[in-house]
Amino acid sequence: MKLSRKFVEDYVDIDADVDIKKLAEDMTSIGNEYDEAKKLVEATGLVIGHVKTCKMHPDSDHLHVCTVDVGNKTLQIVCGAPNVAEGQNVIVALDGAELPGGVKIKKSIIRGQESNGMICSLSEIGIESKYQNEEDKAGIHILNPEAKPGDDPIKYLKLDDEFIDFELTANRGDLLSILGMAYEIGALYDKPVKDIDLSHKEEKASVNDCFKLEINTDNCKMFLAKKVVDVEIKESPDFIKNRLIASGIRPINNVVDISNYVMLETGQPLHFYDADRLKGKIEVRMAKNGEKLTTLDGIERELAESDIVISDGERAIGLAGVMGGLDTEIENSTKNVIIESAIFDGVKVRLTSKKIVRSEASNRFEKGLDPNRTYMAIERACTLLEKYAYAKILSGTVIYDKTEKEEKTINVSLEKINSLLGANISKEEVIDIFRRLAFKCKANGDILTVKVPRRRIDVDIAEDLIEEVGRIYGVDKIEGKLPEVPTIPGRYNQKIRDIRNKMIALGLNETMTYILINDKEVNKFTTDKFEPVRLLDPMSEDRNTLRYTMITSLFKIYEYNVAHGNKDVSIFEMGKGFYKNGEEYGENLKLCCLLSGEFYKGIGENKDVDFYIAKGIIEELLNSQGYENRYSFVVPKEMPKEFHPGQTAEIVVDGKKIGIIGKIHPDVVQNPVFAIEMNLDKLLDIKTGKPKYKEISKFPTIKKDIALLVDKKAEAMAIAKSIKKAGGMHLVEVNVFDVYEGKGIDFNKKSLAYSLTFSSQDKTLTDEEINPLLEKIVSQVDKEFGAKLRE
Repeated sequence: MKLSRKFVEDYVDIDADVDIKKLAEDMTSIGNEYDEAKKLVEATGLVIGHVKTCKMHPDSDHLHVCTVDVGNKTLQIVCGAPNVAEGQNVIVALDGAELPGGVKIKKSIIRGQESNGMICSLSEIGIESKYQNEEDKAGIHILNPEAKPGDDPIKYLKLDDEFIDFELTANRGDLLSILGMAYEIGALYDKPVKDIDLSHKEEKASVNDCFKLEINTDNCKMFLAKKVVDVEIKESPDFIKNRLIASGIRPINNVVDISNYVMLETGQPLHFYDADRLKGKIEVRMAKNGEKLTTLDGIERELAESDIVISDGERAIGLAGVMGGLDTEIENSTKNVIIESAIFDGVKVRLTSKKIVRSEASNRFEKGLDPNRTYMAIERACTLLEKYAYAKILSGTVIYDKTEKEEKTINVSLEKINSLLGANISKEEVIDIFRRLAFKCKANGDILTVKVPRRRIDVDIAEDLIEEVGRIYGVDKIEGKLPEVPTIPGRYNQKIRDIRNKMIALGLNETMTYILINDKEVNKFTTDKFEPVRLLDPMSEDRNTLRYTMITSLFKIYEYNVAHGNKDVSIFEMGKGFYKNGEEYGENLKLCCLLSGEFYKGIGENKDVDFYIAKGIIEELLNSQGYENRYSFVVPKEMPKEFHPGQTAEIVVDGKKIGIIGKIHPDVVQNPVFAIEMNLDKLLDIKTGKPKYKEISKFPTIKKDIALLVDKKAEAMAIAKSIKKAGGMHLVEVNVFDVYEGKGIDFNKKSLAYSLTFSSQDKTLTDEEINPLLEKIVSQVDKEFGAKLRE
């Protein structure tokens, strides 16, 4: 935001001894940093000159030798501008003058002719070409005939302004206006802010009789329209042009310039339409996908459903809050104008402006607007159009308004103010600070009730008020002291740390991946129902959505490793997945593993990764966390299409699904790759008792193998649980080591072979003790599953 000193002094008095540098530094002291503060024209030694004679240089085909009256003397100056001529009033840089860019003017001889200065163009005194008309760009600047030789040309042109280029924080949208800056400076120096002139006459004819408004989207909160007729398009007065230039905006003509002038003044963007090119109607709606609009810059844009458009009822004529359409722009022939002053959804405007172009208007819509200023701006535009474009204003205003305009009421205690600031500010001082900010304040004991104007959209809670007190009081006045707070020892979740350490002990490498993925990948590897959480402003479309499952992220790590020649991948990550249900956002902690190639089982022992390796990792982990004999692996009723249907299972603990384990489908990757993902929030909600330890038996174990013929649909784990239960305390381990179907086995049967390990804490078991247990086991599985011993 470039602040013109002359512009802001229309609304707040600044003492003459406060130069532009001091003003900038004082504004910084209350939280408003700046990039630069300087004069609009930084040149010395300039005077108005009158060209008495102008002749061609005898030794040049483009130079002129001029005699120039500079008030107290006449000088000979050699000038190369093509438009210099006798009788002109011009800008002259005298001998010793300093121009922008370090240029120093000295008396010199140019091709044999003495030159005692330089006749200047606007560019040479520091006015950028983008602010100039075509004539000025081509040569020197010609002053009006009434300009007096010897006077200061900068004051004559009303370019004797100064500006500060502020770097405002994102929450201070109110400072994107001269009035907002006036209130800030008024609070800084305890100066009142002057009222803005909104007075103008209105015709008997009403805009409501000749213009209709239709709002067909909730993304427009307010829309005001007025009509002015018989405007005269011409060049703006110098003070308007120069204040626009000081604010970084190019002057165009009086009508367009007034639109920009009022935006700078009030902070409310306006748009002017050529009323004769409308159809007596404006409709605000969302664009249709693929709809076309040619904007003011002459570029045809393809719109999307997220864009808010202004329509004449048939076609789009503007992008709300961003840029108007070429078909209804103000031209030199324009006579009648519809003025729009509106409030559109800031998020939608930002998304559109990112695609199209960021503008002064879109910047203000994005940061939020005061609806009271929306009314003020449209009336102010009418005032200036009547005065400087000779417009006639139709009576009435077309109004659509769904905004809240009342002041915000916030209570704060004096004790809380001083406690948070670490200061000892009296109640009277605090009340006076709110007065300087133009906040209404009433005290009831030590409780202050403050009414905050709508223009201060950044002040919503008591802490915001305390911040205002602190910055206006002066943080440099607050005595620094060390905070006195109890030291809280660091904490961590021991369960989470144990799980991480266990995974490392099992031979897996920990990774840390991006939580951002592409929205096309967010629903992979899961059948859970959720809404993805997409970023409003992603830095890259490749990473525009928060992940839900981590398998996608780890699979990219696998692909990277394979691409670099490493096919043996055993990795895990503990991180968060994100989701949305309606208006509720959520996240959960997950453990994800991915395995491929050979798995290291110990010194000199590697094995190709298969389902049982992955399953063994989960079993080791769950057993170590106290879930032994409480979990199972169940065939999913609904399976993600990225998993192999024959080698995938849900991980269930105490009847609750807490994860998935399986082989990734060959359609996704040809090599065998196995993935595991568990929801640790769900797992750790399932309580476990304190771990119990028992001494390892000093006596040898005895192993027995049995093969059972069972129904093909029978689950090996369910049978293993039945065996363990029937085997009692002496059966310490049950493992499946063979599954057979084929020759010698009925078509609807399969053979499951189990290895049973028996042990006792106080003796070596004998066959006489084990055989009854085997008989009991065979009887139990026959009873439960119809299982028969295979001969």
